[in-house]
Amino acid sequence: MAERILVVDDDRGVREALSEYLLSLGYVVVAVENGEEALNECGKGDFDVVMADLIMPNMDGMELLRRIREIKNNDVIFLMITGHPSIGTAVEAINRGADDYITKPFHLEDVKLRISKALEKQTLKGRLKTAQGLAWGLMLSIPLWLLLGIILVILFKD
Repeated sequence: MAERILVVDDDRGVREALSEYLLSLGYVVVAVENGEEALNECGKGDFDVVMADLIMPNMDGMELLRRIREIKNNDVIFLMITGHPSIGTAVEAINRGADDYITKPFHLEDVKLRISKALEKQTLKGRLKTAQGLAWGLMLSIPLWLLLGIILVILFKD
């Protein structure tokens, strides 16, 4: 199943260019022009990746990031996009929960690489959680089976 990407940018040209490129890569893409529409779309269904502009009217990218993290926790990859790059805003975005920070003008191959890496990282996190769950299950079940075995040996000793 193809990953779902939500593109949020008030610049129609950027929104359309990103959408067309991501569609050509096989992703399912929903594009909106502001944070309110983005939150509405998040309420309708799950997205694997949200790519949002930092500076937008009414709700900026940082506020959208905060609200999406409240709703979806860390289940969605959040990539912040900005045409006004600075070390301070990049650090702030990452500290607030963005997975990566992309500056405009961007190269589409760079966007492809960052999305691929973020999705791969998310997949590995999921596999790690599964492995940890299995490990805990084994650690809890072995003592139970050992105890049951001892009880059975004692009961059927005669």
